[in-house]
Amino acid sequence: MTTVDQPVDVLLSDGSTVGLRPIRPQDAPEIVAMHGRFSERTRYLRYFSPYPRIPERDLHRFVTVDHRDREAFVVLAGDRIIAVGRYERLGPAAPEAEVAFVVEDAHQGRGIGPVLLEHLADAARRAGIGHFVAEVLPTNGAMLRVFADFGYQVQRQFADGVVHLTFPIAPTEATLAVQRGREHRTEARSIARLLAPRGVAVYGASATGQGVGAALLGHLRDGGYRGAIVPVHPGARTVAGLPAYPSAADAGVDVDLAVVAVPPEATPRVVADAAAAGVHGLVVVSAGFAEAGPAGAAAQRTLVRAAHAAGMRVVGPNCLGVANTDGRVRLNATLAPVLPAPGRVGFFSQSGSFGVALLAEAQRRGLGLSSFVSAGNRADVSGNDLLQYWQDDPGTDVILLYLETFGNPRKFARLARRIGRDKPVVALAPLARPTGPGAGRALDEAAVSALFAQSGVIRVDTVAELLDVGVLLADQPLPAGTRVGVVGNSSALTGLAATACAGQGLTVAAGYPRDVGPHAGAAEFTAALAGAAADDRVDALVAVFAPPLPGQLTVEEADFTAALPAVLAGGKPTVATFLAGRVPAGLPAYPSVEEAVRALGRVSRYAQWLRRDPGTLPELPGTDRSAGQAALRGDAADPVALLAAYGVEVVGSTPAGTLDEALTAAARWGWPVALKAAAPGLRHRLDLGAVRLDLADPVALRRAYAELTAAFGADVLVQPMVPPGVACVVELREDPAFGPVVGFGLGGVATELLGDRAWRAVPLTDRDAAELVDEPRAAPLLRGHRGAAEVDRAALAELLLRVGRLADEQPRVRSLTLNPVLARPDGIAVLHASVGVGTADDRPDTGPRRL
Repeated sequence: MTTVDQPVDVLLSDGSTVGLRPIRPQDAPEIVAMHGRFSERTRYLRYFSPYPRIPERDLHRFVTVDHRDREAFVVLAGDRIIAVGRYERLGPAAPEAEVAFVVEDAHQGRGIGPVLLEHLADAARRAGIGHFVAEVLPTNGAMLRVFADFGYQVQRQFADGVVHLTFPIAPTEATLAVQRGREHRTEARSIARLLAPRGVAVYGASATGQGVGAALLGHLRDGGYRGAIVPVHPGARTVAGLPAYPSAADAGVDVDLAVVAVPPEATPRVVADAAAAGVHGLVVVSAGFAEAGPAGAAAQRTLVRAAHAAGMRVVGPNCLGVANTDGRVRLNATLAPVLPAPGRVGFFSQSGSFGVALLAEAQRRGLGLSSFVSAGNRADVSGNDLLQYWQDDPGTDVILLYLETFGNPRKFARLARRIGRDKPVVALAPLARPTGPGAGRALDEAAVSALFAQSGVIRVDTVAELLDVGVLLADQPLPAGTRVGVVGNSSALTGLAATACAGQGLTVAAGYPRDVGPHAGAAEFTAALAGAAADDRVDALVAVFAPPLPGQLTVEEADFTAALPAVLAGGKPTVATFLAGRVPAGLPAYPSVEEAVRALGRVSRYAQWLRRDPGTLPELPGTDRSAGQAALRGDAADPVALLAAYGVEVVGSTPAGTLDEALTAAARWGWPVALKAAAPGLRHRLDLGAVRLDLADPVALRRAYAELTAAFGADVLVQPMVPPGVACVVELREDPAFGPVVGFGLGGVATELLGDRAWRAVPLTDRDAAELVDEPRAAPLLRGHRGAAEVDRAALAELLLRVGRLADEQPRVRSLTLNPVLARPDGIAVLHASVGVGTADDRPDTGPRRL
């Protein structure tokens, strides 16, 4: 949420940044100055009159708002206000408000109007306003398009020469799609300006040729960069044989990117100089920022604020740099001495120091890159920004990510799920699983892997695996299935390959592995491989080769690599392990059979994900987002009311602290009743004796109460009995890599001890919910195990969908547990619910766009 004390930065349609915050009384002089810069046409379209100056009474009203019934946001480029938008409620407690905004002429057409509308609608919804109204002159086509293009259901009326618009401002699938489409385009454009600059200014390159800055300048020059290179130096006339200038603007050329290698205390001057030259982005290689402690973190925040105020984005600080191998650009603004080989793989590395090793290993393996970005401290530009850029980049087919932390996990999962349908995303992600507010214990590795797989991300555990999979995706087609043909000249190696396939979920095709024997020559090996490539029972090939004994075969007979190019023409993915000889270019080769099969297995699972029907987001009648928000007001949430707003009924219960209170509650509910210890963690513990069931009369309740309170204390819960069923547990957590995730498992100490839970990231589709119900190892108990009646699994799936919708629409909910949920053949019963809340701002992928 945007406040006076917490302004936000936003991206515009051209990829540049501006600030946005609520208006304040001291803005009056700037409002007058902006009004003075308006053209007569802009004034007339906004105020329906010439309005040459703002009267003092109007000015006071413009800048003085209560931030509820009247709100106004200003947009700033640096310290200058360039736009203002406002709403005003139409009467006390009215559900409608009039909305209007105006943008300075020089900044019209940059997407400021839609950004203002997003933030105004968000603020209005928080204030209980459900509709906006607007009055627009028919000649104001730009304003009419802002409203029409937003996805709202706009009603129009024409009267008295004015178009009257009315529309609900509740988020819908249409408005969300529009907002995320704009987010995608703006973030992609901001990165495109960094990776294809018309000119590059280098700050911090010494005239002596020593130091990091000089190395960056040399790499940029020697890499064959096609644009202008501008060394900025306070005194030298030339640096590294290039003309140097005291200021980037003095070069008189278009400069889009600044590469910065100066100490932290000198960066404010660099930002000011780069802004004066019209630079769009900074690559800050310098260290000494957030990684160095609190003082460095403060300097980093100052750097980013100043850059954003000047319309610039920041890569780093403490990063390796950026590179683009496109022959029209050839940008090597990195500490790596050689520009990576051209290719079709986009590579993002959060680590700066490790990035050099990553690039060197990619070069050694022959993995060509389209572009490379090292984000370092990731103060601004992140992996999510690069995902947005690479999605539409025609030069990128595969995306590799080396991530140390997740900045916006919910957004990462959302983008990966969308982009993975077109381009594979391979991620080396953190093994450590820090918990967020209300997240409870961390998910185990199996759950994390399942969540990555649900989003279509190929998750790997080591840098070697990251490149193993990258090489395979870059050079080979995706497998059409999981059947593998293993061909080799060593029974030991082919046997290892077959065993490895089973461990990776791959099936060795019928008739394989095919061992041609150690005495077979290249012709026999070729024939066997060609036969496997043409075999309809084979979806992918594993070729293994052990060198023959000395003198066993002639040179021609032992030239096994000559057999491989013909195999590649078969159109089936092939991996190879050759313990001798060089494998031809274009064929992924691995030092061991296990590594080859592991890479193939990961790619095969991704191909399966692509073939899988993702399901749909079904309509869920009986949900009320506003009622859910009402249940979360204040510090204490009401779990029963919250769930009721999403169509989930919780069986009632009454707390009691004395026997008389328990007897009164039981009489109110009607016999029989259940009596439970009220302490958290005990309410479902039949095994500990903390739950007593089927108490049919006061005598039974008195006896149970005495036993229960002696063991667990005086506080109890009295609850009406419901028909028995299979106990299940539904959980909602905030995961550090995926945001809100929904878990499902069967109840009981054993399943909790074994971690028998299935997890999916929000939002849930009908397919996700059905898979959640069937995935736990104990799920056969739901399907009529050993003669028991099958429970209503469709009702469980619907419950999961409703919990997922709650998580998606209520960002304040940080955790939720339904335990137990009794599943029966005729439906389900939720016996207890608990909820943990935080602030909506803790989840950054909600609300209007902001950096």
